[in-house]
Amino acid sequence: MATVTDAQPWLSALRSSHDRLSGIVAGLDSEALRSQSYDTEWSIADVLSHLGSGAEIHMLTINAGVAGSNPPAREEFQKIWDTWNAKTPDAQAADSVSANEALVSRIESLSPAERESFSVTMFGRPMDLAGVLGMRLGEHAIHTWDVAVALDPAARIAPDAVALLIDTLAPMSGYFGKKAEEPAVVAVTTTGPERAFTLNTGGVTVAPGEAEDGATASLEAPAEVFLRLLTGRVDDPSEVTASGVTVPQLKAVFPGY
Repeated sequence: MATVTDAQPWLSALRSSHDRLSGIVAGLDSEALRSQSYDTEWSIADVLSHLGSGAEIHMLTINAGVAGSNPPAREEFQKIWDTWNAKTPDAQAADSVSANEALVSRIESLSPAERESFSVTMFGRPMDLAGVLGMRLGEHAIHTWDVAVALDPAARIAPDAVALLIDTLAPMSGYFGKKAEEPAVVAVTTTGPERAFTLNTGGVTVAPGEAEDGATASLEAPAEVFLRLLTGRVDDPSEVTASGVTVPQLKAVFPGY
């Protein structure tokens, strides 16, 4: 039997992320909802709409994992997206909070047996509940920052999310990276928590472990900053200490999503 990862830390971090964003949204008026988020192409309401539709899609996935059935097909996503795109910004905000609360509450209501037996096939492989929650947390915590930083330049991704995502998001970076025109092997070290990675911008891989003698560059940064770097969300070079590679070069490899 496959090892089942404890889902509770992921669920707790997702609950905290939801509560954080709900608190932010509660203080926004209609004008603020229409203002730009970190993403230059999305308003704050657009981000909330994305998270609301994502909550509905993840609800279908959670129900499938509990029932042992197939996850929602891509065709179902478009119907959900169309519904959310048709909402007004005010409705997108209010409904996003409701949809995310419904999702988190549904997961919290699962019995120990349901959590243990949970399994759904995604990306061609079976995933346990912690795996699905990791996907949702990565989406929710980072997009929450997209909203928070538009209102407060000092905003950061929540520490509890960073502590979990640093060990899962980095190895997945190749899925959303682009190969560098001038490849480099970068020895990466992070703090809060302390980690070591080898970043290859030619193959677009971020592997756990210290770089071997072939490293041509180095990068030191808080783990929170490194996560934002991998998702195209670092603009200030002073947030990292780099040698042999620059933030603009890395942002070209990781343009974000």
